[in-house]
Amino acid sequence: MTSSKSIEKRSFNYMKPSVPAHLPVFEIPLVRATTKSLEGFGSVVTDYMNHPVEITQWPAQGWRPIDIGTGDEGGHLEGIFEFWWEGDILFGENMAVNDRYILGWSELPGQASKDTPNPDRTHLHIWHANYHPDGAQLFYPLDNKPFVVALAKTGDDMKPEDWTAFYCDGSFGVCIDSHIWHEAITPLSEKSRFYDKQGAVHARVSCDFTKEFGIFIKIPLDPTSL
Repeated sequence: MTSSKSIEKRSFNYMKPSVPAHLPVFEIPLVRATTKSLEGFGSVVTDYMNHPVEITQWPAQGWRPIDIGTGDEGGHLEGIFEFWWEGDILFGENMAVNDRYILGWSELPGQASKDTPNPDRTHLHIWHANYHPDGAQLFYPLDNKPFVVALAKTGDDMKPEDWTAFYCDGSFGVCIDSHIWHEAITPLSEKSRFYDKQGAVHARVSCDFTKEFGIFIKIPLDPTSL
């Protein structure tokens, strides 16, 4: 569990996101994840213990270059990333970096409840996304259950229309390239466990969609539409 002291030092409290109860939604397209459709976003992972996870070299601060063989020696963090639904709310816990999150809601936050008996989970509303400038991040489903990952590849000038959701059938994982916007994983089952591997620096560049664009991003989760 992330300590209250460490939360105070961070840009966001991921377990208590400060978001409006209602905002317009922007629905993004859903496509099937393949080696070709993921080009420019990341790669398909079948052998998760041996798949390369890029570490990005520390950028030069002036005209003198970073010495060859340095600036990329921080290594990786590895662990289990769990995702689970409670009613309308999707939670995540990344044990590799000791963080917990509310990732989104199947209803808008003003209507969402952990106690909803028969939630409609055909979509997810997310409020936040980030990318890692220090390296890639690998997710592999240890229970071989299907999931959706939403990605954008347009750098700091990213807009809602740049996003695409990728449906993965659970037979493979995804390694998200460095500098690719994402908000973890959305399982299509009640609970799912992933092997996670990422750069140990774990730098995050974030976007709060509710503050920057006045919307929630709506991720479709129904593969029957494909």
